[in-house]
Amino acid sequence: MGQKRAVLVGINYPGTDGELKGCLNDVARMRRCLVDRFGFDEGGIRVLADADPSTPPPTGANIRRELERLVAGPRAGDTLFFHYSGHGLQPGLPAETGDDDDTGYDECIVPCDLNLIKDQDFTELVAKVPDGCLFTMVSDSCHSGGLIDKTKEQIGNSTKQNKKNQQHRAGDTKPPSASGTCTCSCSSLLRIIRGAVESLGVHLPCHGRRHGHKQSTQTGGKETDAKTEAEPSTIASATTTSSRSLPLPTFIEMLRDKTGRHDVGVGSIRTTLFHHFGHDASPKVKRFVKVMVGRLRHDGKLDGEEAEQSHALRAALDQDVQSVEEVYAGAAAAARAGLPRNGVLISGCQTDETSADATTPDGVSYGALSNAIQTVLAGSKRGAAAATNRELVVRARELLAKQGYTQQPGLYCSDEHDKLPFIC
Repeated sequence: MGQKRAVLVGINYPGTDGELKGCLNDVARMRRCLVDRFGFDEGGIRVLADADPSTPPPTGANIRRELERLVAGPRAGDTLFFHYSGHGLQPGLPAETGDDDDTGYDECIVPCDLNLIKDQDFTELVAKVPDGCLFTMVSDSCHSGGLIDKTKEQIGNSTKQNKKNQQHRAGDTKPPSASGTCTCSCSSLLRIIRGAVESLGVHLPCHGRRHGHKQSTQTGGKETDAKTEAEPSTIASATTTSSRSLPLPTFIEMLRDKTGRHDVGVGSIRTTLFHHFGHDASPKVKRFVKVMVGRLRHDGKLDGEEAEQSHALRAALDQDVQSVEEVYAGAAAAARAGLPRNGVLISGCQTDETSADATTPDGVSYGALSNAIQTVLAGSKRGAAAATNRELVVRARELLAKQGYTQQPGLYCSDEHDKLPFIC
């Protein structure tokens, strides 16, 4: 019998413009389910939840640290499980390199400190899981389809939707700013990078006359998470809902408040994350900064020796970058890490959908997907065969549709794991 270990993350973002209600309850219910139904030992479950001082805060660094521990040294027969309830970023983190081919989005989850964890991070984690061991991930968040990149889509249309979006973007002569894509030129982007590098305490020589650059930002009023999945009267027991999608303008405002940098815009999110979090930033963010620093050095706008000696830049310069293209938004991690064949993702919705955060009339809050999973599991007869991953997602979809929700959960895994029992 192999070991069973889990990491459960619930983030309600209290006191922020992105506040949710049901994420901590999701985690508490899943924790009881793992112990009572699936035989997990209490000591094998790590919980990170905001507004709960008994657990470590669910910061980006803490979540990555726990996930690294989860995939460190598992053996054949071990069961690894990760449940996330919180925000996904809408529509994802946009392109920022300024290259014509960089037109995608990085799908992300949003830790309590806004230190984003990207789909590529999950792909690289799951790729470390050895054969004979399975990593199951439930992401009750918006735009969560495909968070483990390059894993086969068994149920859903996110892959088809992504291809359609890519074809549409490829046909555009200029990325639409309304979608959050950076429209600045390469030279303008380098000025942004230059400012970010200088803010790290690295002196850059002045080459010619410097002109002020106004960064591209999205304004026009702060968006909220008030969008509902359906009319409240159509959802079971007049339950009220909000979205677990954090709009990009709202994220930028929260990032400005978090970092104290009021010049943060669409074209400088990654450099801001690196400046604020350094070594604790996403590996893809650090690789992005390394590529941008390389451009500054190539153009003679940054002294190479000074860059090498900069402690502030060390976290980026130490990264292994195999190609410029791998730092593009939406770039797959498969070439770097290998195909993540030992992972199962159950997503709350498709990449172009939102997941609901629901509250009943008597004040009980939960994520719609998390509640559906618990309902399906609770309805299984004792002694009956456990629902397979496919059966669980199909039944959850049917239940959510009956309750009036429009979100459609997805399943991403190999053909073999499609037929295995949930949390086998």
